[in-house]
Amino acid sequence: MRRGNQSSVSEFILLGLPIQPEQQGIFFTLFLAVYLTTVLGNLLIILLIMLDSRLHTPMYFFLCHLAFSDISLSSVTIPKMLNNMQTQHLSIPYEGCISQMYFFLLFVAVDNFLFGVMAYDRYVAICHPLHYMVIMRKELCDLLVAGSWFLSCMSGLLHTLLLKRTMRRGNQSSVSEFILLGLPIQPEQQGIFFTLFLVMYLTTVLGNLLIILLIRLDSRLHTPMYFFLCHLAFSDISLSSVTIPKMLSNMQTQHLAIPYEGCISQMYFFLLFVAVDNFLLAVMAYDRYVAICHPLHYMVIMRKELCDLLVAGSWFLSCMAALLHTLLLSRLSFCLDNTIPHFFCDLNELLKLSSSDTSLNELVIFTEGGVLTLLPLGTILGSYICISFTVLKVPSMKKFCKVMSTCGSHLFLVFLYYGTPPIIYFFPSSNNSHVKDVIASVIFTEVTPMLNPFIYSLRNKDMKLALGILYRRSTIISRTLDGYFLMNIFISEFFCIYRKVTKYYNISHKPPSCFPFC
Repeated sequence: MRRGNQSSVSEFILLGLPIQPEQQGIFFTLFLAVYLTTVLGNLLIILLIMLDSRLHTPMYFFLCHLAFSDISLSSVTIPKMLNNMQTQHLSIPYEGCISQMYFFLLFVAVDNFLFGVMAYDRYVAICHPLHYMVIMRKELCDLLVAGSWFLSCMSGLLHTLLLKRTMRRGNQSSVSEFILLGLPIQPEQQGIFFTLFLVMYLTTVLGNLLIILLIRLDSRLHTPMYFFLCHLAFSDISLSSVTIPKMLSNMQTQHLAIPYEGCISQMYFFLLFVAVDNFLLAVMAYDRYVAICHPLHYMVIMRKELCDLLVAGSWFLSCMAALLHTLLLSRLSFCLDNTIPHFFCDLNELLKLSSSDTSLNELVIFTEGGVLTLLPLGTILGSYICISFTVLKVPSMKKFCKVMSTCGSHLFLVFLYYGTPPIIYFFPSSNNSHVKDVIASVIFTEVTPMLNPFIYSLRNKDMKLALGILYRRSTIISRTLDGYFLMNIFISEFFCIYRKVTKYYNISHKPPSCFPFC
């Protein structure tokens, strides 16, 4: 995606360290030893923390993430430097330079945030030792680490996008913005569809936020299944928020343009949260398989470390997949047409607009995209096949109906997730393919996230119980506050009358100043 008539290089030359040629061997050995020590030492830290239950504390939880970040930070730069010193091949391609800079900024920022988090952890441990486990609870630790990674990803992506504005290749002229045509509906129907999608979006956000709130507040829901559900709810909120607000704004203002950087960012986050949903659905299916097929070993298999690893792996692989498509798309040029017949910056539509060769992009969509789709789908189907065999071994109609009802709800959601992308990317086009693509995208980005609270929570006995407790608590608090305000008003009125009486009889007493109602 190029803008302006500029010419720039397709690769860069890394001059490396300012050392003499005869010293190359010594420095190569030195840095190789340092790199291996860094990797093996930090891997040993991670292994010890995961294996020893006595180290399952907030301090070592943060240290485990710091060790992983340090390994990654060293691996971003040192192997390339060692390879250059050994082969004297000093060039690095355009895409490699962009990727290296992104990951370097990412892991440097993660280290910075984790140092701050660990300092806060030590402050609480030393200054508030009696309240340490209450303050540094699991939810706060997860939030601090997730926030560190999220902010670091945003920082790295921001610098990468800004840098790409100055790193252009070839003498080509491209558009600086795109036009989103939106949904294929008549102008007189805009108001109806605006209201419909606004209600659906608010239902999605509020429903999934309610899931997160219930899981955080009710300690009985602090189990692996609800831990994964909490991340799925957050991902669904984010997925809807990437596309729907912009679409609603376009429908209301008729300002259909989206800038170059905004289009890139929207596509990146759309691919990110779609991939996260795919992985989390597979992880939740595996969790159900362990719970039903190996109930006695459930807490041993689905321990906290494995749950954290599965979720972190889902987010990490999703970030890598989205970044790969984004970097490959940045190689393309868009010279004339900038009109996207969609309501968001869809990867398939952007490839159709490009004037460059898109064969590599299409190959990656079919290979990497296919693997990231078939692997979770295979895990889901395999888990439920094993669940079916396990249930059929026990001649209990009640258990069979209960398990199959759970599987049916999940499989219905799986069909919505995995049935619509093939319609968009793999099926041959036809005369009405654009309408089908838009409908499939609406189902994928809006309907499915909206149904998640109903499928996973409102039909769940534990979630209904937690919702009832939350409702009773809120009712008690509301009544208490109402009583307090009524009492406050009553006392204030009393003192107002008292002040008027004392004023009438020239008495110098004054009512308390804490009642400002009169």
